[in-house]
Amino acid sequence: MADREKSGRSERLPVALLLVVTVVWGSTFVIVKSAVAHMAVMDFLAWRFGLATLAMVALSPSALRRLSPRCLWQGAATGLALAGGYIFQTFGLQHTTAAISGFLTGMSVVLTPLMLGLFLRRRISLSAWAATALAGSGLAVISFARLGFGLGEWLTLGCAFCFALQIVALGEWAGGHDHFALATVQLATTALCCTAAAAGEGNLAPPPDLAVWGAVAATALVATALAFLIQTWAQTRLAPTRVAIVLTMEPVFAGLFAALAGEELSWRVLVGGAMVLVAMYLVELAPRRRRVAKEA
Repeated sequence: MADREKSGRSERLPVALLLVVTVVWGSTFVIVKSAVAHMAVMDFLAWRFGLATLAMVALSPSALRRLSPRCLWQGAATGLALAGGYIFQTFGLQHTTAAISGFLTGMSVVLTPLMLGLFLRRRISLSAWAATALAGSGLAVISFARLGFGLGEWLTLGCAFCFALQIVALGEWAGGHDHFALATVQLATTALCCTAAAAGEGNLAPPPDLAVWGAVAATALVATALAFLIQTWAQTRLAPTRVAIVLTMEPVFAGLFAALAGEELSWRVLVGGAMVLVAMYLVELAPRRRRVAKEA
């Protein structure tokens, strides 16, 4: 009983910090959508992840000395998935609303257990599948609030696939490495991919004004460096499916911030958001209550 209580307490902090991360990430959809209206997508991403990588190195230069060859290649592989996710997502934001982008990005919660079950042959609990199905249904209710499924939506689904792959990879590899070093390699790989793509387009121009510089700095330092450091650490303590369910709060906050920025919140957004919250309940509170009842 004492071990179970200790385990429950040890999981509360990573879950709480991941929820804070979802608030931060949810707020960035509106910020990024505005920023890429004033500068090229790949330029924005190159500056964002380049600055985030520099911040990580400045915070802990010794992390580079803790890199093993295994950490380097696994961090790079995870970083490629992360780069793909952000490239798809940011291009998609040019063709869809911030709210729709946020909720379609949340479809990674559906893809994560599918990848675990089909490719890694992991057993997924019935409650996790039920929560995944409910969250996916809620995201579908919101995402199809308007007729049609265009380029922006398809690009964002590609983003969800890449983010699910990153969650699964971190779940497999994060526990065997220094989390700071692994997060730094992820961000550096993403920065290199985006910089190469921007240079290939003949651009790599700096942000055009202070407002866009502010967007770059906020997303780089808080929503990237700090957020991915927290995610990498949290995934040494939480199962990938659980992480995916917690991260479904990101699109809920994306919808909220989009509404505050002037986008319309329809009844579908409200209903779908409620379904996501219930899914969070299933994966977070219901198993805990069953343990308490069993111990009573």
